[in-house]
Amino acid sequence: MFDLSGQRKEIIDADGHLLVMGGPGSGKTTIALLKAKQIIESGILRNEQRVLFLSFARVTIACVKQQAKSVLGDFDTSKIENTTYHSFIWTILKSHGYLLPPHCSFQLLLPYEASSVLSGFANDAERNQEKHRLLSEDGRLHFDLFAETCAELLSRSQSLRRLFSIAYPIIFLDEFQDTDTEQWRLIQLLGKSSTLIALADLEQRIYGFRGASPKRVSDFQDVFHPSTFDFGIENNRSNGTDIVAFGNDLLHGANIGKKYNNVCISHVESWKIKQFLKNKIYQHVAKLNQECNEWSLAVLVPSNSFMLTVSEYFSKEKIPHDVAVDTERPTVAAMVLAGLLDFASRGDCSQKLVVESLREHILGRNREGKALSKKDSELAQKLSDFLILGTKTREKRLLGECEQVSIDCNALQLTGDVATDWKQVRSTLKDKTHNALVNLLKDAMFIKLLRKGSALNSALGELWRKHGNYIGASEAVKNALTQEYFATSAKTWQGVNVMTIHKSKGKEFDVVIACEDRYAGRFISRNGEDEARLVLRVAATRAKKHVDIITPRDDPCLLL
Repeated sequence: MFDLSGQRKEIIDADGHLLVMGGPGSGKTTIALLKAKQIIESGILRNEQRVLFLSFARVTIACVKQQAKSVLGDFDTSKIENTTYHSFIWTILKSHGYLLPPHCSFQLLLPYEASSVLSGFANDAERNQEKHRLLSEDGRLHFDLFAETCAELLSRSQSLRRLFSIAYPIIFLDEFQDTDTEQWRLIQLLGKSSTLIALADLEQRIYGFRGASPKRVSDFQDVFHPSTFDFGIENNRSNGTDIVAFGNDLLHGANIGKKYNNVCISHVESWKIKQFLKNKIYQHVAKLNQECNEWSLAVLVPSNSFMLTVSEYFSKEKIPHDVAVDTERPTVAAMVLAGLLDFASRGDCSQKLVVESLREHILGRNREGKALSKKDSELAQKLSDFLILGTKTREKRLLGECEQVSIDCNALQLTGDVATDWKQVRSTLKDKTHNALVNLLKDAMFIKLLRKGSALNSALGELWRKHGNYIGASEAVKNALTQEYFATSAKTWQGVNVMTIHKSKGKEFDVVIACEDRYAGRFISRNGEDEARLVLRVAATRAKKHVDIITPRDDPCLLL
């Protein structure tokens, strides 16, 4: 039972702007939900007014929704609207963006498109300049400009700002410490008429590279003068363990030489790490299965490359698991497969069409913000020359394999069952040897959007029902992917899961295994030791029952 004495009762009774501080599992979300309930029961909301919860990620929304069921029970939550910053801002810009130049409806620049469009720019300044040019001249809106554009709109139109503040008189700001400069500007505008309740933990600030500032909480205090409450190191998530104590000690190096209940640090020879990790999973799964029917275990790693390595190893060892892969590469692969599905429906897939799709994949899979590698840049240019000028290229093996893909696509017998047909198209990429096609198939294997009822499955199924083919699949898939970006539903992470530590933010698991690799991903990265302490603390405090941390014996993490 959540104790509502002391400062918790003060929060419930307080008026005006509020700032609620506290560590992981300290009860910030719970008290926020109880505060929202009190606001609704007080009758101050009128007609269609809502209490708004703004979160950074869908997983946080899922966490709040899940907690709402346990905290609020049968209470009617229809007046609580829970959404991400991007989804909230997109709602405003879709309806009113025409008020800004170029005075037209905005076209969303999806991440895979942005990676392709911006691949030729050498540095952040040039990329940022191009993002603004695309917006001002073409109305193509990059995700990075969402908050900036919305803030500009609301600063120009006081009546529009007041309209949204009337609709949402109370706004909860989750994970406030991660707010970047433009989001902070937007929040200040909304706070002119709406009451703001910020939930924050400065020690969970791990998005400094995205513009989050250690001054953000003090900025909020200086501008809004909120009543401030601090839960400190209270721990409701992993109560009865030393997990939070370990995480807090880690921040200051006080963990060295100490023993902690339910925290185990293992130094393992580099070549044995994956085997050791597998054995740890077997031990934990056996124990969890004895304790309950539903449980969750997360393997948290520092890098995407190591995440994929671990996932491939688990697949080889037949360990059932889910992997939280970044969506950019699977998304651009989905667009390529949609194009091949379209061509296969027409029976006119050609070598040039496959080459063009492959070139877009090479450009789009590049992580935005990084310059295209010299090898990929040269290959993309060769493919461009072939497409535009018919220039002969030394990439004869690649062109031959692209031609075979086109032949195989045209020979497919499509059935109308979306999953079956998708796998048929994907199978045309198998047994290809050129690295570009190998990468395309690898990315395509991580597409998780074809589950029944998903926007992608429904869009392709609708095409077949209407026309008996998949002509128009590319546009249908693009629209479906856009819906996925703004969907507010998120999965429940049960069983064994593999993800980067940054992906674990906002989630919780029964058991966490944080693991680094000497060559593929270290806890201490180029961002330095201070950042590594924050990140590793986040990893450890995702756990409710137990934490294992694995580091190479021959080159151990200095923090441990």
